[in-house]
Amino acid sequence: MRDSDRRLLVSLREALVPLHRTLLEWERAAYERIHGRTAAAELLRATVTDPQFAWLRPVSGLIVRIDALLEPSAAGQPADVPAIVSQARELVAPDETGTAYAQRYHEALQRAPDVVFAHRRVTAVLRGAEPRETLH
Repeated sequence: MRDSDRRLLVSLREALVPLHRTLLEWERAAYERIHGRTAAAELLRATVTDPQFAWLRPVSGLIVRIDALLEPSAAGQPADVPAIVSQARELVAPDETGTAYAQRYHEALQRAPDVVFAHRRVTAVLRGAEPRETLH
């Protein structure tokens, strides 16, 4: 992997993790309004099994995918960085009529200022990720 790609992935990860954390806290508040105060272990179980948290799994999955590429053991392996950037762009594109994820993300942006700030950080990283020309 090129150094520029590695730097981009590190920056993207550093922006996605706080966004994910903020979205998780926002969803946790909604979950607790229904189910009452939730201990950390119970929240962890809910994030994996409860359908209310399912919409967050694409962000979790992208972070895991980036982590795997940044592992030293992955050095020298091909990394489809443009696909990762594309997926990140899709994840920060709110759409009140789109997928369940896009709808919920849109709602979070409307209701939680912290989500807006985390969103802006991710979009700033993505603005710096110019699409590369593909060679034919």
